[in-house]
Amino acid sequence: MILETIVTTRASDGDTHIAPMGVREQAGLFVLSPFRPSRSLDNIVREGSAVINYTDDASIFVGCLTGHRDWPLYPAVKINGHRLEHCLGHVELELEHIKDDEQRPELLLRPVYEETHAPFHGFNRAQAALIEASILVSRLHILPWEKIKSEIDYLAIAVVKTAGPREQLAWGWLMQRIALFRAEQQEECDT
Repeated sequence: MILETIVTTRASDGDTHIAPMGVREQAGLFVLSPFRPSRSLDNIVREGSAVINYTDDASIFVGCLTGHRDWPLYPAVKINGHRLEHCLGHVELELEHIKDDEQRPELLLRPVYEETHAPFHGFNRAQAALIEASILVSRLHILPWEKIKSEIDYLAIAVVKTAGPREQLAWGWLMQRIALFRAEQQEECDT
């Protein structure tokens, strides 16, 4: 099972890189498999650590893909890094092993500290739709436009019916990103 999380890593300049990433557990370790090139991959290999942030704020997933990356942070407890301030819980990890691969290496990380910060009250349909739409937006350059449009149209139904202000704002970010991508495609066709 893959869990959609936010992974924070320490960049070479000391800043915190925030990225959505699917993670899974295997024999007591967490497995991250970022595609190359990846700032998260580079940071984890260099620093030997990462933080998994569990959040019900789907706007953070969207923000990472649309250039809205200024999320409040707290220092990690056991590793040199940060966690999201507004997360339900976090797990601090140290790199144990790398299964190298040209396209998508597997990073096996050992948990060294875990803390719960707030209860999980559940997702509404708009939050789930935002996460699915974020995955689509991350693949705009790969998937056919017809598939993206069809799925976005379907996901929009959940957003219209169940979104609160935060989800509506994040949906707008996604629609702006899609419109920008489409305009860039059109510009390329015109030249």
